Amino acid sequence: GMQEVEVIVKGPGPGRESAIRAVQSSGIKVRSIADVTPVPHNGCRPPKKRRV
Repeated sequence: GMQEVEVIVKGPGPGRESAIRAVQSSGIKVRSIADVTPVPHNGCRPPKKRRV
């Protein structure tokens, strides 16, 4: 089976930390944890605000 893994997480969320903890507690050795959450370098212009 698998002895060690590299964990890659993307995006925020409630299950993010608990997923890493679940992998660690299952007896698999976690070699590295990488966060690849996409962050825009000031990407798309937001839609104009609604005036009522």
